[in-house]
Amino acid sequence: MAGAMSILVLNGPNLSRLGKREPEVYGYQTLNDINRGLTASFPELKFEFFQSEDEGALLEKLFHIEDTGGYRGVLLNAGALTHYSIALRDAISGVKIPVVEIHLSNIYAREEFRRTSVISEVCVGVISGFGANSYHLGVRALLGLSGKQ
Repeated sequence: MAGAMSILVLNGPNLSRLGKREPEVYGYQTLNDINRGLTASFPELKFEFFQSEDEGALLEKLFHIEDTGGYRGVLLNAGALTHYSIALRDAISGVKIPVVEIHLSNIYAREEFRRTSVISEVCVGVISGFGANSYHLGVRALLGLSGKQ
């Protein structure tokens, strides 16, 4: 896969519980199911998948991929960190890699506190409410940004 466009799919707290946690909101697919779906749908791309319950690990991963190079973009489902992590916002703002904020559920149709994202302003765009397809739409957005669509 020499020369393939690399995308980091970065998932935050609680996304390891997909398929088990509130399936009526988040669906029955696991994170591994979503990852396999991306790989199958975009065979021309190289994906790196990373999930952590730890905010610091997400920051370190963002910094690492910028420092090592070779990545054209990041799909970020920050989970609950979306609503309060200034550290994550600062990390996104501090890297030169485009980040697309994604959510499985429509955060604007949920509880009031979920309607606020502190990271949206420093992401290139937001995709929300399309279930696992939010990830696929995020890839398409990154491809459009890079002119490879």
